[in-house]
Amino acid sequence: MISEQEILNASILIVDDQEANIQLLGEILRDDGYTCIASTNDPYEVCGLHQKDRYDLILLDLQMPGMDGFQVMESLKEIETDGYLPILVITAQPSHKLRALASGAKDFVSKPFDLIEIQTRIHNMLEVRLLYKKLELYNQTLEQTVRERTAELHASEARFRRLTELSSDWYWEQDQNGHFTQIYGPVHEMLGMPGDDALDKTKDEKGGLRWNETEREILEANFAARRPFLDYVYSLVNPDGSRQYLMVSGEPMFDPAGRFTGYRGIGKDVTETMLVNEKLPANDAEISI
Repeated sequence: MISEQEILNASILIVDDQEANIQLLGEILRDDGYTCIASTNDPYEVCGLHQKDRYDLILLDLQMPGMDGFQVMESLKEIETDGYLPILVITAQPSHKLRALASGAKDFVSKPFDLIEIQTRIHNMLEVRLLYKKLELYNQTLEQTVRERTAELHASEARFRRLTELSSDWYWEQDQNGHFTQIYGPVHEMLGMPGDDALDKTKDEKGGLRWNETEREILEANFAARRPFLDYVYSLVNPDGSRQYLMVSGEPMFDPAGRFTGYRGIGKDVTETMLVNEKLPANDAEISI
């Protein structure tokens, strides 16, 4: 909201070729408590003054010699690139009112002045103008906040990926249909989830599955039930007959509304560790693990 004091502190420019009109409008404004009032009787000065001070309201006479109010508004459009001209036109010609509004003015008052009318229109225009400026500033601040937050998220994501690369052999994400959306490392060869071509890479020459079916059923049951799992070890049989052990961890993802959106996880090849443990006596193997 805009306070009354903010309205009274708004900057106002009076533009009229008649000094008497400038004096009258100035007195009206000062009597109402406005504190920041400027004026000029030269229409050619308006753009320069507004470029410098960016007035919240310009009280603009339309009928002036050399450069009328319509020409002044056209010049101001080059400064107010957002299309908002904070102009209240002053005219004694009823036919000029619609033309002035079409040219970009936001309101008008008629000569001779009606005191209540001009006080009300000035106050209302300033309130709208200041609200507009406050909204514009809020949007700029919001855009800057979004840019900063986006940069922070990108940096955080980069750190997370780097940590993932250091702590595991692969990282993966899937959508709610089980299709991979993010892959870092040999995920297809190691994980080969249903619904992907990677399944073909996990079959032997006769078409039989290379992995331990019981272990795979447990893993797939976790996915189907949308359960998290930690350090689950399963095995594959390589074409040369050697066994490969893989350890995978994963968790389901949900959106703010609680809807399931997929899975993400990490994994690593633990073949060397598992083979060493298989060769150790039972007690030593337990200690090694």
